[in-house]
Amino acid sequence: MTELRVPALVLAAGGGSRLGGRPKALLRHRGRTLLEHTLLAARDGGCDETVAVLGAAAAEVRSRVDTGDCVLVDNPAWPTGLSSSLRAGLAALPAGASAVLVLLVDTPGVTAEAVRRLLASHARRTDLAACAYHGRRAHPVLIGAAHFPELLATSTGDAGARALLSSHPVALVDCTGVAAPDDLDTPADLARWHIS
Repeated sequence: MTELRVPALVLAAGGGSRLGGRPKALLRHRGRTLLEHTLLAARDGGCDETVAVLGAAAAEVRSRVDTGDCVLVDNPAWPTGLSSSLRAGLAALPAGASAVLVLLVDTPGVTAEAVRRLLASHARRTDLAACAYHGRRAHPVLIGAAHFPELLATSTGDAGARALLSSHPVALVDCTGVAAPDDLDTPADLARWHIS
């Protein structure tokens, strides 16, 4: 039986244009930056390694955020959309990954338990899975390595993995009550989550 090896890929390049140009990776929640929160969820949830893609204020993120042994990748094309970060991150994954678990830096309600549940679904040989909340698919998502070529071919702009996930069956992993899928796009979102 092939060994399963699942790194996390954290997309953390956004410049927060709808938040007054505040890079999301540097926003703070409960005493930590959002990037630190996301890296902890990946590590504590059981991901083997973590790759984080930086873009806006990358040098500041590197100097201010405790990223531990996470592999940091700079994406100078980050203004073109999330897909460019997805491509940069996939290129930096360790050899032999059986899947990747994709996390967004602006979802502070995603927990280690949600990560554990996705990894457990992969251990049962699921190769496309997503957390679901009250029956609706959301983040994070797990993508098996066999799908990487199609993901690279169909990912454009800010769509990310949307085309891939829309054209294949996706196992929904219920995370209702153990995590929350909310992303941070507006000042009202920041207020609701007490983000500074």
